[in-house]
Amino acid sequence: MTLPDKMNALVQLHDGYAATQTGPNIADLTPFVAHQTTAVPQPGDGQALIKVHMAAVNPSDIHFIKGEYGQPRRKDVPAGFEGVGEVVAGDTPLLGQRVSFFASASGAWAEYAMTDTATLVPCRPDLAEVDAAGQLVNPLTAIAMFDIVKESGADSFVLNAAGSQLGKLLIALGRDHGIKPIAVVRRSAQAANLRALGAAEVIVTGELDPLGTAKTVFETFKPLILLDAVGDQFTSDLFFAMPANARWINYGKLSTEAPALTQLGQMIFQHKQIEGFWLTRWMKEVDPARIPQAFAEIQERFVTGAWKTDVAGIVPLSEAITKLPEVLAMPDGKAFIDPRA
Repeated sequence: MTLPDKMNALVQLHDGYAATQTGPNIADLTPFVAHQTTAVPQPGDGQALIKVHMAAVNPSDIHFIKGEYGQPRRKDVPAGFEGVGEVVAGDTPLLGQRVSFFASASGAWAEYAMTDTATLVPCRPDLAEVDAAGQLVNPLTAIAMFDIVKESGADSFVLNAAGSQLGKLLIALGRDHGIKPIAVVRRSAQAANLRALGAAEVIVTGELDPLGTAKTVFETFKPLILLDAVGDQFTSDLFFAMPANARWINYGKLSTEAPALTQLGQMIFQHKQIEGFWLTRWMKEVDPARIPQAFAEIQERFVTGAWKTDVAGIVPLSEAITKLPEVLAMPDGKAFIDPRA
């Protein structure tokens, strides 16, 4: 295959970190990325070049381009953490195959991306493109964190931002394994759908006395794991309302509010713990055999309908600067970028 020298991409405009914490909402991409023609990356030893079919847009992507993520930006390098496409170059037996990938060397918001060959995930032919494009960040995080839930031995767990794509994946896992999900959302309009999906209880923060509701629910279900993507004061209050030995596991910061830890004595006398979860670290520390097992489970769940990707919109790469913020502002569903459109 003859490859072009140039490609279209959304390239980063800044290096390093920013001194802000504004969260994953974004109304204007132009301060952070630009649609440009740039050189197609050339794979070196242990790398593969992928012709991108579709790229996912996650909250972590927005944190990253703003300089608010846990790894530094790289000016003039395409953005975008994950996607799906065909391997077109590199020293790998997967040449010519469709794969999902973490874009570790050159980002997925481009016509071509580059990554380490060790991170390539072959896709089943019956796996839909949107499921393949987003099967790494959210689904693998769901599998990894649900392993923690199972290890706790509790019959229930709490998750906030439960109406998100990741939240729905976790609720379905709880449903299918007989571990009751207690979902926390902002809007009452989300409650019925989450109960239909498998949530045992739904706590709506916008309703009257949500903490009182949570305390009543916790008395009944006694959850030990709180999976937190928000990091606000209500999350802190939920944690201190949970039983002894509870663990607050934070994996995101949708809120810009800094929560106060009002009952630190519980950390001493009730053996409660607060910790962080980062998928990259989990992949380095977990038994290596768990990762291919997880991807086999992920693809099976999508193909059989146990999981479903809710799509807010698919935006052509050439129009992403103007159209992507509108799709990201939708209350439900996931955004994607299509470099082929």
